[in-house]
Amino acid sequence: MGQVTSASRLTVDDLDSRITLTVEEVASLLGLGRTAAYEAARRGEIPIRRLGRRVLIPVPALQAWLGIENGGGR
Repeated sequence: MGQVTSASRLTVDDLDSRITLTVEEVASLLGLGRTAAYEAARRGEIPIRRLGRRVLIPVPALQAWLGIENGGGR
C-alpha cells in the first residue's frame, strides 16, 4: 500500500500490511481531524513512538488500543 491520499482512505483491514502509521493516517482511520489526533498523541491517548522529530504509531499498539486482535481487522 502506498501513501494514503484524500482519494484513498485507510481501513482497519489495511493495518495487516503496515508496521507503523502516521498521525494523519490514524486521524483518517479514527475520523479525527489532524490537530485533534496530534493533541491526543501528545497527551498519550494514542500510542506513539518518536523517531527523531517523526511521530509514528505502531500498528500492533494501535490494534491493542482499539481492542482489535492482531492478524485481522475483525
